[in-house]
Amino acid sequence: MAISVKIPTQLRNVTGGEAEASVDDATTVGEVLDGLYERYDGLRDRIAEDGDLRRFVNVYVEGEDIRFLDGLETGVEDGDEVTILPAVAGG
Repeated sequence: MAISVKIPTQLRNVTGGEAEASVDDATTVGEVLDGLYERYDGLRDRIAEDGDLRRFVNVYVEGEDIRFLDGLETGVEDGDEVTILPAVAGG
């Protein structure tokens, strides 16, 4: 079993339109993201900066915001769901 990653609409242009991806053999959120970066050219530039997530990008593991857990070192297990959710400005 793998970790499932939900891709928001705003990032699907770099994932070839895919709304969901899976990553095997990851034990932390950082490793999950690294797996995605290897697969989708341009994703790192959209959500990361200087080795960390951009401040407007939120990532959740099983509905829990990683900022309140261990950040990119937050553990993941097979079957977990990771959601990437960039903040969207609106009015």
